[in-house]
Amino acid sequence: MARLYVSNKDETPRLFSNDFLEFFSKVHWTVPLIIYIPVVLFFLYISYFNFGISIGNIILLYLAGILAWSLKEYLLHRFIFHYSPKTDFGKRIVYIFHGIHHAYPMDSQRLVMPPSVSIPLAFLFYFFYKMILGDINVNPFFAGVVTGYLLYDMTHYSIHHFAIKNKIFMKIKAHHMKHHYTDHNLGFGVSQPFWDFIFGTRFQK
Repeated sequence: MARLYVSNKDETPRLFSNDFLEFFSKVHWTVPLIIYIPVVLFFLYISYFNFGISIGNIILLYLAGILAWSLKEYLLHRFIFHYSPKTDFGKRIVYIFHGIHHAYPMDSQRLVMPPSVSIPLAFLFYFFYKMILGDINVNPFFAGVVTGYLLYDMTHYSIHHFAIKNKIFMKIKAHHMKHHYTDHNLGFGVSQPFWDFIFGTRFQK
């Protein structure tokens, strides 16, 4: 079988000739935590103190948001990040967003989503969910979505760079490593393999 990566070392190849774009294509793994934990706390705070949503409903909507993110994670990874365009421009875009990660899977500076991408997407998804759920229920739900995103980013970084021995984590890690090193047309769930079981893209034993 052909090797599915260029380098398995922690190295960061240049992605853009423009220094400004190159700078914003890299990010330390703690940056999403610094940006988005306050966002989660803010939306949970206003859910209870500003909008008076009951604790029970906040929990339900928050968990629903985490579940919604997990599905979005799977769909984005499978159909957007692994899309096979026919034009050179399209191939370049896919490579920028995800292909470079498969070429250099241990690159520690491109394992979590840079704010230059995640912040516009956060605004887009917030207003999308607001149209569906309304001005009140969107708040705990969106807090759950952002939490799901953080779980995804931190799990992804941990899989590639932290030596965690927890049995559940080891199974999640094995699932993602097979995606990288066995068959990148399977195993699209990163923070969990649930949707791969649902949609038939899991690895067979």
